[in-house]
Amino acid sequence: MNLRPYQSEAVAAVYEHLRTRDDNPCVVIPTGGGKTPVIATICRDAVGPWNGRVVILAHVKELLEQAADKLRHIAPDVPVGIYSAGLKRKDLGYAVTIAGIQSIYQRACDLGPVDLLIVDEAHLIPPDGEGMYRQFIADAKVVNPLARVIGLTATPFRMKSGPICEPGNILNHVCFEVGVRELIVQGFLSPLRTKAGLQKVSTDDLHVRAGEFVASEVEDLMDKDALVEGACAEIIEHTKDRSATLIFSSGIRHGQHIVEVLKSKHGVECGFVSGDTPAGVRSDILDRFRSGSLKYLCNVNVLTTGFDAPHIDCVALVRPTMSPGLYYQMVGRGFRLHPGKADCLVLDFGGNVLRHGPVDAIRVTTDDRGEGEAPAKECPQCHALIAAGYQTCPQCGHQFPEPDKQKHEAQASTEGILSGQTTREEHNVSETTYHVHMKRNDPAAPLTMRVEYRVGFNHYFREWVCFDHTGYARTKAEAWWRARSVEPVPASTEEAVELARAGALAPALHITVEKKAGEQFERVVAHRLGDKPPRFEGDEGLPEYAPAGTTYGIPDDEIPF
Repeated sequence: MNLRPYQSEAVAAVYEHLRTRDDNPCVVIPTGGGKTPVIATICRDAVGPWNGRVVILAHVKELLEQAADKLRHIAPDVPVGIYSAGLKRKDLGYAVTIAGIQSIYQRACDLGPVDLLIVDEAHLIPPDGEGMYRQFIADAKVVNPLARVIGLTATPFRMKSGPICEPGNILNHVCFEVGVRELIVQGFLSPLRTKAGLQKVSTDDLHVRAGEFVASEVEDLMDKDALVEGACAEIIEHTKDRSATLIFSSGIRHGQHIVEVLKSKHGVECGFVSGDTPAGVRSDILDRFRSGSLKYLCNVNVLTTGFDAPHIDCVALVRPTMSPGLYYQMVGRGFRLHPGKADCLVLDFGGNVLRHGPVDAIRVTTDDRGEGEAPAKECPQCHALIAAGYQTCPQCGHQFPEPDKQKHEAQASTEGILSGQTTREEHNVSETTYHVHMKRNDPAAPLTMRVEYRVGFNHYFREWVCFDHTGYARTKAEAWWRARSVEPVPASTEEAVELARAGALAPALHITVEKKAGEQFERVVAHRLGDKPPRFEGDEGLPEYAPAGTTYGIPDDEIPF
């Protein structure tokens, strides 16, 4: 089995770290990027040329099975044992032991001296205290004080404590890292995209406990008839031409509600698995999903790591999470390539992309409050991301209403799932207004005309037209005006606003709005206009131009340039 170039680089980086440093390395490879071949190669070299012994630790049996399979391909001559109650094996005395941490954590001494402890999903090692991983590693170092730990993960951070690699932690240094976007560009991961929608679910009134939203509150928030029915309708609409849709729900009751609505309202079968699903039933459902005979599968916190179904081409997050790692792992179920799979659609009903950022540029913040509101929310007026505790937006002065847990939408987020990813939305315009805009704290700056388009009931998009500028900005403003009016191009912003309010411009019927993931502001990039009004016969009916120094009551500066 030939390693991909970045996998070979990861192996070389581990060896370089072990030669030149006396602490423990970590390798960061995205979900679906192939951590297991890296592990298998290190095991082959450790046992062969170096005559060492290795233990591979993981927390789910699927990861243990993957490691055993890759070792058989890469190093068929290496003796491999498995220690896992779930796999009904308790092998001892092998050069390589693949072990479930729940089964082995009190049995380190039974294995005898080992040289390398390789931890898959290494972000699960707690930063302090005891825990199963820390107990096993401590006991293994009693038997062999020179044993080294190698971690592999896709998410090198924890919600409560931040980076997993620190001087005082088990793992100390990221020796190799490759990103999601890089592997997509190289053709090793599936492209991702989000659908074009508008509304986002509100989690402003949820509390946080132990770094995550309180589960009972999340389920109460999400498990409303209108919300579930709306989400299911949107899932069906956007997956008509897709092969496999994996749905993450907020709880068992909520997941069963989703399954029932998909069956009763849309006539489709959706499987359901949770931690309470009997092993045999769960295995049958997963086999049907992998084979393609079951198109929709809903789960509660059981298919986030170790579950491999490469044909998944839609992931629906019908739940919010405060954990950037969990958010990443859920989206990561759609990373893998599969014949005939063009991309993976991410339907985010929980505001997770907005909360954590694009999946290749996740924002990690620590939060030691124990409980409290979600850390960020979006201002509907200026679209700034601000702390959830604000009742008045510090950017534009918008007053937030009192929190209402019942108010949330049933549509997926529009946020791009990859940084720099551009999404476009199209909207019918119900009203257009024109305003003189003065740059905040800079009275010498040229005025601009702020054009506000109302879409829907009470949602606005804005663009700025720079009549008082020079060069390219003025040329662009002139072209903007000529596309809408037969009147001469105004000499100033004040004149332009006066004429616009008097009816000199063609109405905007439809706009296209572009948003780049990771950027704060949307941009209006295209318009469909009505007919240009006829030329004014004279000055009758035209208002006087406002005198210099007029205060226009414009809020804080929100121009995205």
